[in-house]
This record gives sequence, structure tokens and C-alpha cells, in this order.
Amino acid sequence: MKLGRMVRFAVALACAGFSTEGRALDQPVRIGVLSDMSGPFSDQVGAGSVAAARLALDDFARESGGLKVELLAADHQNKPDIGLGIARRWLDQENVSAIVDLPNSGVALAVANLMRERNRVALASSAMTSDLTGKFCAPTTVQWVSDTWAQGSATARALAERGSRQWYFLTVDYALGHALERDATRALGEMNGRSTGGSRLPLGTSDFSSALLTAQSSGAQVLALANTGADMINAIKQAGEFGLTPKMKAAALFIQLSDVHSLGLATAQGLQLVSAFYWDRDEATRAFGDRFAAVMNGRRPTEDHAGVYSATLAYLRAVRATGTVEGDRVVATMRTEPIEDPLFGTVTIRPDGRAVHDMYLYEVKAPSESQRPYDYYKHVAKIAGDQAFRPMKESGCAMIEKSN
Repeated sequence: MKLGRMVRFAVALACAGFSTEGRALDQPVRIGVLSDMSGPFSDQVGAGSVAAARLALDDFARESGGLKVELLAADHQNKPDIGLGIARRWLDQENVSAIVDLPNSGVALAVANLMRERNRVALASSAMTSDLTGKFCAPTTVQWVSDTWAQGSATARALAERGSRQWYFLTVDYALGHALERDATRALGEMNGRSTGGSRLPLGTSDFSSALLTAQSSGAQVLALANTGADMINAIKQAGEFGLTPKMKAAALFIQLSDVHSLGLATAQGLQLVSAFYWDRDEATRAFGDRFAAVMNGRRPTEDHAGVYSATLAYLRAVRATGTVEGDRVVATMRTEPIEDPLFGTVTIRPDGRAVHDMYLYEVKAPSESQRPYDYYKHVAKIAGDQAFRPMKESGCAMIEKSN
């Protein structure tokens, strides 16, 4: 989609107006899904994020109390200027009150700042930068699924606890990779582990042979992939071709179900990863996975898709309870008490905007262990939310520092 070419879905929930405790919303609540619809992350988010948001609206319809909701969607093309332009148009011309999804950290940071200025809500369910709850935190931002600190630190701690303490890093040479490597290395040190070395490679690297040979001779137990997308997929494939795995465990610090699907179990088997959501974890997640598959041609949801659903539903419930779309007031209501979410379990939204919930260490199954399509993960361990995410006192969030 080009800038300005957007899709609108209207879901009328009872009557046009809505009021609660004497306060009225005379206009529909409009939510924008701002995503990567056609680029490298489109399988992780994209059309699936729009489908997940619509499922949230369907579920909210049964409890809306007369609130009217409309959904818009657009492609930011992984360009902050385009994403910011769409967000401005939505705010100025469409009266959008919340924007959800926001994969791509640059886009997310730009849009979250705009939403802070306009006192509307940024539901950064797919953004990975931990700066959203750190130096760029805002009273109108909620970051739902994960972040670079959680992915790097939680993965390192979970594997180190199981004896895998010597790591070699393949790192994409920009902010995402640096953050993943930094946080994993720090967690390793706290667990009496260490990095045996690393290779920093530019985005778009296709030949990992030199780095993999160095990793092989480093004595590491874990090949840590601090990259994502095509780079990560190519590195995993080549590690298998070089015979590094299963001699070394491969740990992907930023991977989703759609990536494993692209790799195939024959290549991805044995891969270690941390995720906040897996569709086949329990009865509630399976029910959501089946609903999602019914509208997505059999595909099962990623954790980002689940995050769009849960963040959207929690936001709408807070609007209903608060009777306003003023961003700081809605987010304050979302923080009032723990949210019992069917997909993420108990979720607590901290004052810095971080949604805290349990995470899980998984291992990708061998082909012989998979019983049906998208039956890819086996559970290894649960990581409690207070261990999975950066302590709030270390976030650098100015709102927290002022409150203290």
C-alpha cells in the first residue's frame, strides 16, 4: 500500500453513541493497524495483524455496551517518514485514537512520540526496541509482547541455567543486533557464562561461511543469532550445512513462528528460542489459533499477531471503563489492575509502559515429532515475567525517575 492508500473496516457495536458514568463518546473509536504489509516482516505481522485486530473487535462486540469501533489499516513500508505521515493523516483526518502493531523500531519510536504529543495511544505490540519503555517512554505508550532486552536476556538466562554458558554471536551490524548481543552478554556474565567471540555482519549478508568457521573453532556451546529475517534464515541454513548444529545449540534471539515455517523443521530442528506466545500452548491459545487459521487460510498466528489481538482488546475495555479516548487516562486505566488475558496469561502494565507477562523457552521439534501443520515447538521452561523483562528501575524512563 502506498501512503494514503488505506483500508477501513467498520464494526458497529450497538448504537452510534456510548456513555459510561455520565461521560459520552459521540464519535466512533477508531483504531489504526500500522504494519509491514509487503516487506520483510509481512509474514510476522501484515495481513495477520489486521485479522487479529478484527478478531479483537468481534470479541469486544459482546461486551461493548454500545461503543462503536472502526478499524483502519495501512503499510508503513518500514520507512519512518511514511509511517509518521500515515499516523498524522489518521489523527488529523480520521480521528484515530490508537495505533497498534508498529513493527520496525524506527517507525514505532516516531509514531509513539506523535501519539504522546496528541495524547492518543500507541500500542506497540510488535516493536522490539526497549527504548520505548526506556529513554523514550511516554504515558501514552504500551509495549505488549517483547523487546530486545527480554529476547537477549531471557534467552541467555534460560540456556545458561541449563549449562550452555559459552556463546558465540552472529550479530547484524545495526542497533537491533547490538542491543540483542549486549543484553544477552550481560545476562551471561550474571550467570557465570561468557561470550567466546562474535562476528558483526552487515544487513543483507548472504555468505556466513567465514563467521561460522570462526564460531566452530571458538569452543562455544551456543551459536547465538542476534539477527532476524532473511539474514537469520540464511545463517541457520548454512550452520546446518557446515555441520555446526547439533554440535552447537543454535539460539535465535529474534525469531517467530512464520520464520520457522519458512525454514522447515528439517533445517530448524533443535533451535532454541524464547517466545511470549505459542498457539499450541494450551486450550485458550489453541482456540485463538483455530479462529485465526479460519480467516488466514490455515496459517497459525505469530506472537505479534497475538499481541495485536490482546493489546487491542485491552485498550477497548479501558476506553469503555474510562469513557474517553484521552491517551494518558486510557493507559492509566489499563495499568489499574492485572489483566487476565487468554493468550498471554496475567499481564501487568507498568508505569513505564512495559506489559509484563510470562515468557517461554522452546525448542523446535524434529520432523518426526510434529503431528500436524504448525506443530513446531516443544516446551522447555517457563520464564516468570519479573525475570523476563528489564527491571523498571534500570529502564532509564524519566517518568519513573520523576516519580521517585
